[in-house]
Amino acid sequence: MRGACASWPSGWASGSPDGEPLAHPTARPADERETTLKKDMKDFAQRTVAIIGVGLMGGSLGLALQSKAGVRRVLGASRSASTLASGLRLGAITEACGSIEEAAAAADLIFVCTPVRDIVEHVQRAHAAAPAGAVISDVGSTKGRLMASLDIEEQATCIGGHPLCGSEAAGVVNARASLFEGATYFLTPGAHVRPEAFQTLYDAVTLVGARPVAIDPGEHDRLMALVSHLPHVLANALMVLAGRRQGGRDALTSAGPSFRDLTRIAGSNRRVWTDIFLENRAALLEALREYRDELGEAVAALEAADDERLGEMISRAAASRQRMLEASNLAPEELFRIVVHIPDRPGVLKEIMTALGDESINIEDLALHHMSADLGGSLTLYVQGEETCGRAAAIIGARGYGVTTAKVVE
Repeated sequence: MRGACASWPSGWASGSPDGEPLAHPTARPADERETTLKKDMKDFAQRTVAIIGVGLMGGSLGLALQSKAGVRRVLGASRSASTLASGLRLGAITEACGSIEEAAAAADLIFVCTPVRDIVEHVQRAHAAAPAGAVISDVGSTKGRLMASLDIEEQATCIGGHPLCGSEAAGVVNARASLFEGATYFLTPGAHVRPEAFQTLYDAVTLVGARPVAIDPGEHDRLMALVSHLPHVLANALMVLAGRRQGGRDALTSAGPSFRDLTRIAGSNRRVWTDIFLENRAALLEALREYRDELGEAVAALEAADDERLGEMISRAAASRQRMLEASNLAPEELFRIVVHIPDRPGVLKEIMTALGDESINIEDLALHHMSADLGGSLTLYVQGEETCGRAAAIIGARGYGVTTAKVVE
């Protein structure tokens, strides 16, 4: 039965992380995916989507599903009336609902985009209220507890999800339809998932521009502990260590680009990251112990003044970084870094990015470091190809900014 919320006026890409295929009954050959795209969009135009938690991720899903998948009706539920009002104003949702149950009862595809500690409860509430056959997923960065909480009936249509994307800027006001483009989007179907439910979620993920990858929930959590959660612990620990005075001097006044790069994520949202650390406690502890062992190797090599062992550690790290760049579909030998000194004034970032966009220069990645109101900061851009690097540097330099360039991998 369809409910009514307040209106606003107006295939398959599967594999384990190392590339091994994972079997699934709904797998579609690659040559069929493109031919079904228009049909999928037509199907999604008839669907009603509910977004539980209209923040950065939920709002971006709402925008992307409307602009890329043809969805016309997106219901939003949030604890905050002002968040719903912003979601309506920005077009992330088309209708505001007063509760999870109200939104779920009127939807056939539901995304739970709330903090990780609330996801299990909210998925179960949505499932209890939703029509039979409605597909439910989440976007949380841990999957083990959620999947373990689902009974056989819930597993049929509840599928864990985790898009590997985001932004340092939170909230629906920062939502954008392009957030998921090119991102790996992990899916953790249970043993009793209905093929048609998985297909619906797969199609939605594909249509918003992401690459769906099926993975075991436990393996997902171990991976995230290593490449996401552990780095946050280390960045915080390093920042705390450097924050102590060293021999009467403040180490932070001597921090350079490498330290800033390593600690960029330190001090992130306290509530969010405390929840994530505790949700993934076992896997994170395992990763911390393994990291401690690696540090032990470095300590032993230094104590022995063993330059060979230290050199081997650096060489192994270089080889692993090269593999990471290759896995990102970037030719590491073709990646260039552009560092721009920028003043502390409004509009600088927009000016530079717009100028590059006007000349069709693709930015692979960027990082912004603010020093002070007097000193300004630096904008680091990564582009592919020496010719592109030269063009970009010339465009930026012509606007009066100081520019230096370098090859990322020599």
